[in-house]
Amino acid sequence: MNTQRRWQAEVDILIPFHDLDPMEVVWHGNYARYFEIARCALLQQIDYDYPQMRDSGYMWPVVEMSQHFVRPLRYQQTIRVAAEIIEWENRLKIRYVIRDATTGDRITRGYTVQVAVHAGTMEMRFISPAILFEKLGLEPPCDA
Repeated sequence: MNTQRRWQAEVDILIPFHDLDPMEVVWHGNYARYFEIARCALLQQIDYDYPQMRDSGYMWPVVEMSQHFVRPLRYQQTIRVAAEIIEWENRLKIRYVIRDATTGDRITRGYTVQVAVHAGTMEMRFISPAILFEKLGLEPPCDA
């Protein structure tokens, strides 16, 4: 794996009232949406967002997700969500860090794993397709 390259994006999000639970902190399920917003920004940077994935003949469902909560999020707090591709050869693994945009304090970290599924056959690929390597500016392996 090429450890010199970095594919990353950051987005700022202002926490809306409707994301809060009865304890007046962000409900844990909303963190997945914050990850998704950052993931889309990252995929747009490499020109392989969901419409381009579909047009390339692949779906990339999330098959695994992990979140580690350090501090709660609150109403009107501005957060910065960073997303970084850390694996791409056999799956697309993206690491996330959510920080307070003002203080820089880490609030949450996590990751998602997506796999390529051929849209026509619905078969999962065990090696990422050549199009992902091309979008990352890498030579695809012979069997991609």
